[in-house]
Amino acid sequence: MNTYSPEQLWTRYKTHLMSFPRIGLSLDVSRMNFSDDFIASMKPRMKAAFQAMADLEAGAIANPDEHRMVGHYWLRNPQRAPTPELTNTIESTLESIKAFVKKVRKGEIRAGNGKKFTHALIIGIGGSALGPQFVADALTSPKDRLTMHFFDNTDPDGMDRQLDRIGRDLPRTLTVVISKSGGTKETRNGMLVAAQAYAAKGLDFGRHAVAITGAGSELDRYAAEHGWLERFPMWDWVGGRTSELSAVGLLPAALQGINIDAILKGAKDTDNITRRPDIRENPAAMLALMWYYIGGGRGRKDMVVLPYKDRLLLLSKYLQQLVMESLGKQLDRAGQLVNQGIAVYGNKGSTDQHAYVQQLREGVNNFFVTFIEVLKAPAMGEQTSSAESLEVEPGIHCSDFLSGFFQGTRSALYENGRESITLTIDEATPRAIGVLIALFERAVGLYAELININAYHQPGVEAGKKAATEVVVLQAKVVAHLQSGARGNAEAIAAAIGQPANAETVFHILRHLAANPDRGITITEPASGELAQSVFALTK
Repeated sequence: MNTYSPEQLWTRYKTHLMSFPRIGLSLDVSRMNFSDDFIASMKPRMKAAFQAMADLEAGAIANPDEHRMVGHYWLRNPQRAPTPELTNTIESTLESIKAFVKKVRKGEIRAGNGKKFTHALIIGIGGSALGPQFVADALTSPKDRLTMHFFDNTDPDGMDRQLDRIGRDLPRTLTVVISKSGGTKETRNGMLVAAQAYAAKGLDFGRHAVAITGAGSELDRYAAEHGWLERFPMWDWVGGRTSELSAVGLLPAALQGINIDAILKGAKDTDNITRRPDIRENPAAMLALMWYYIGGGRGRKDMVVLPYKDRLLLLSKYLQQLVMESLGKQLDRAGQLVNQGIAVYGNKGSTDQHAYVQQLREGVNNFFVTFIEVLKAPAMGEQTSSAESLEVEPGIHCSDFLSGFFQGTRSALYENGRESITLTIDEATPRAIGVLIALFERAVGLYAELININAYHQPGVEAGKKAATEVVVLQAKVVAHLQSGARGNAEAIAAAIGQPANAETVFHILRHLAANPDRGITITEPASGELAQSVFALTK
């Protein structure tokens, strides 16, 4: 691959550096080796993408298989919603969040034991957890009003670890359960585990619980019946991966003490900029074009996200869902097989330099890097910090090394033909987090239009949920068969319950059950060592 000389790079940098001081952001694409005519050649496609995004924000049906609008952009600018009713519901929900949080802070809403809340447990999965976790970690400070904890899986060990961290503070912990349908199994399981933990301490779970869910959902009805503290809405026109600026993300952030108005302002200002029809004045459009260039419009290269700021460590996990669930599609809008998508992974600088930069520089060139640079060294709102005030070498501070490692890594990769994008923000503040969220949401939407796929449905996720449910149903049949007194290997048991084609699944079920003594299943491995021929039986 041809690379540019330092002199040529400086010229490209001056030409392609995009600065947006209003939102504290700059974008450098000079180390992407696109040709001089690439951007001009893409203008017709981008014009169509801009129009599609304008239609989306105006209320066009973006998800035809569910006949739904997509309105996450309205969350930070309710006046753009297509009906007064939608505007009112967004604004009233935001006011309800603020009013609830104010009552919690003032002690007007207290725990069941009469004490003020000091901790919060957020229960959700996917978009109901990744965004809130990212924001909580990025913006945490010693001034946090509540200490945040998360159940984000159905792993009992993971939930036990969080409960252990909460420990004696459980009676002063507010639990927020987030599920649009109310039937998401991972979230439901987490709710039941949390309720059991409260009950074990003689506490009424409802006096400590809040729901964020769809109106009339299973969870909504359950919360109402059991006297939960409050219920906040989730709407069918906001997808999970774009729900951070709805109650899903705003309530946990506000409880933590984060300025949610600043997050919304950053997103709103970024939306205004990323609506511009001029590519060179629109950072989201330029990002989408760079994704198209580097992957040939087919996602042929992975995106490696490397933020040079510890606070942004979880950005790559958040972007994994936003990008991969939105763009990973088998069919385009015309029903043609395309197998689109961009794989996302990441670490943090300069940790990455001691982890996988070796492969990035000298291994398979199947990626591009998105560097995130943060100019201001101290944490948000701080004038200085003890670590930054220390000179680790004469005239050199810790952040100087961090900046040096960022620049060195970028140069070392480029000189070996590895391309990269650099996003620079002034500092890691609530407003900057809002900027990043809105920027990538818009880039995903524009890129989806360029490759003609629907970014706002996820049939693969639903297929996985259905398959998981089928495994649980099959497990019940396996256990019932063993309870009848039968025994045998997986193949024999699968045949006996009329599921001979699912012998492997039956084996995994039995092996899982046998590994947990409380399930009452024994395993006898054959002397031959053929594990798949192990015999399973119910404990006598």
